[in-house]
Amino acid sequence: MVSPAHTPQPPYFAVIFSSVRTDGDNGYAEAARRMLELASEQPGFLGFESARQEIGISVSYWASLEAIAAWKENLAHRQAQARAGDWYGAFRVRVCRVEREYGF
Repeated sequence: MVSPAHTPQPPYFAVIFSSVRTDGDNGYAEAARRMLELASEQPGFLGFESARQEIGISVSYWASLEAIAAWKENLAHRQAQARAGDWYGAFRVRVCRVEREYGF
């Protein structure tokens, strides 16, 4: 059973990556798998959720803005970012502070 990411009590931060894919894989599946593996090893990484239909929405959760900035500058992540044109027709990144969380 799939479940939402388990995150700590707020506040914490979320990076929302909304995207429209290009046709073909072009190495995307392997790169995405590797980026999630690397991100999960970064200090301050809290979790990840993703869904794709016409548009893809991926949300990563982080303990601090500094942790997000460090991940953005990770060498392997920067190399993947350089390939964005191979994988995405359009994308948008949003960084948010999570103030409240509830659910079951």
